Amino acid sequence: MDTDFRLFPDQASTVAGQIDALYFFLIALSTFFTILIAGLIVYFAIKYRRGSSADRQQGDRSTLAMELSWIFIPMVISMVIFIWGTNLYFETARPPANAMEVKVVGKQWMWKFKHPQGNREINMLHVPVGQPVKLHMISEDVIHSMFIPAFRVKADVLPGNLMRNSYTQLWFEATKAGEYHLFCAEYCGTNHSGMVGSVIVMEPADYEQWLSGGTRGDPPEVAGRKLFEQLRCDSCHLGGGESSRGPALEGVFGSNVPLASGESVLADRDYLRRSIINPAADVVAGYQNTSMPSFQGQISEEGLIDLVAYIESLSKK
Repeated sequence: MDTDFRLFPDQASTVAGQIDALYFFLIALSTFFTILIAGLIVYFAIKYRRGSSADRQQGDRSTLAMELSWIFIPMVISMVIFIWGTNLYFETARPPANAMEVKVVGKQWMWKFKHPQGNREINMLHVPVGQPVKLHMISEDVIHSMFIPAFRVKADVLPGNLMRNSYTQLWFEATKAGEYHLFCAEYCGTNHSGMVGSVIVMEPADYEQWLSGGTRGDPPEVAGRKLFEQLRCDSCHLGGGESSRGPALEGVFGSNVPLASGESVLADRDYLRRSIINPAADVVAGYQNTSMPSFQGQISEEGLIDLVAYIESLSKK
């Protein structure tokens, strides 16, 4: 017998135990009612079999106690599941404020990671133990799905042209050092089964040593500033003033932007990305979409992430 066989992967994150507890509760509940119903079917089939002496006279089929039981028992069970699941959902959907953000781009058939310090990885993600990590994700081609079984986290990774809100995220906090499997859980093409990787959880000191020893590129906001200048975006969008050909970007991130249509839109990361690849989608009030070209297909998703990170940084100064 294979002693390494495990029915369940390790519990290696702060939420893994809670998710397993809810899962086992649902399994136990389903098993209980399955056995109860199956047992009653067998019992009544035997009791009222042909030729038995069981009393078949119909009595009072309904009582107040029975009706109340059918109402309140399922309601209590349903509310326990709902409240438990809702609390767990919000805990897994809201990353802590101190979470380290890692940029992720899914592509047939690989995962690209970029750390805040500029370190880049493919199909391998190094993280420190005890540090919340938020993955900021987008796909460069088709729908993928980031799945780390040991952390009990999974989220779809959407292509940028699929919908207005393309960026997705998930977060985790690893509790045990080690190497854990990473999968794409959405069929994404011929080599879908090969779109795998590893999450390497390290002690904080070892992680810092890995950061300093690896090949480091520019942090996202620095790489974004260089690309911003290379594309000459600064000639229209920095400095502001009524004579500027484009709206100023200092302080725009996180604000409500009035549009030429009379509506307003929150300047989040999706809005900034959309405005880069399709300037006509949300024309800012007081400006015309006559001078800014579309960068659709001219900038990779990694480049778009860097540009958005740089524009975001302009609001933090």
